[in-house]
Amino acid sequence: MKDEIIISGLKVFAWHGVYEEEQEKGQNFIINARLALDTSQAGATDSLEDSVDYAKVCLFINDFMRINRFNLIEAVANQMARKIMVRFPMTQSVELEIMKPEAPIPVPFETVSVKIERSWHRTYIATGSNMGDSEDIISNAIANLDADENCRVFKTSKVYRSKPYGGVEQDDYYNSVICLDTLYSPIELLTRLQEEEKEAGRERLVKWGPRTLDLDIIYYDDLIVERDHLRIPHVDMSNRDFVLLPLSEIAPYKRHPILGLNTLELLARLKTSFVYTMKEEE
Repeated sequence: MKDEIIISGLKVFAWHGVYEEEQEKGQNFIINARLALDTSQAGATDSLEDSVDYAKVCLFINDFMRINRFNLIEAVANQMARKIMVRFPMTQSVELEIMKPEAPIPVPFETVSVKIERSWHRTYIATGSNMGDSEDIISNAIANLDADENCRVFKTSKVYRSKPYGGVEQDDYYNSVICLDTLYSPIELLTRLQEEEKEAGRERLVKWGPRTLDLDIIYYDDLIVERDHLRIPHVDMSNRDFVLLPLSEIAPYKRHPILGLNTLELLARLKTSFVYTMKEEE
């Protein structure tokens, strides 16, 4: 059963709209919000520290609406939903409806509104590096992602050392897998990871060639994405023991949404000549 905190009919005067008059004079907005969270701990302890303070949520919504300026209530809803989940980390998902009862519409109406639902998403990211100080590069990338307010690193595997994949002669790789909760959409997450690769000096010169940092989306919830520049689950992950081995450490029973096999089953069926050694702790 999904637990929720429900806020209904919160009235805020703010300055959002496409037209100049809306931005200058402002108007009333009505906000309805549903925050999904686990209330069992709060129910047992009777402590506000174990729940989300809905009074603070109301004040946060009021401040966000009044301080910021957007043309579209679609933008208001999307930006505010993310900020609520960042500000109140126990919130697992948010449903927001922003109503605009005074919208400049030249026919009789009661209200117009936009309703959205946003949530944290569980993803698995494979890391790889065989140029420079690979351990430090991977560690910095993980730290940078964890510092991003739209991401939360939940688990990381140990670092493994693997032989190169793809037939290009080069140094051994260092690999790990990150379990990452994110507010980014799949495309946004891809862009964010590519930014991190670029920051580490990644250059895409040779397919399967050496690289300072490689960050691949392996899973995004149980979503299946098929686009020219993005495929989830990663199209070749079931053939890569340097992905499956660290993944089996942190998500052994995570099931592939297409193949129907979990990580351990995928690893067991994989026949490969690659030799792996777990990186020795210093």
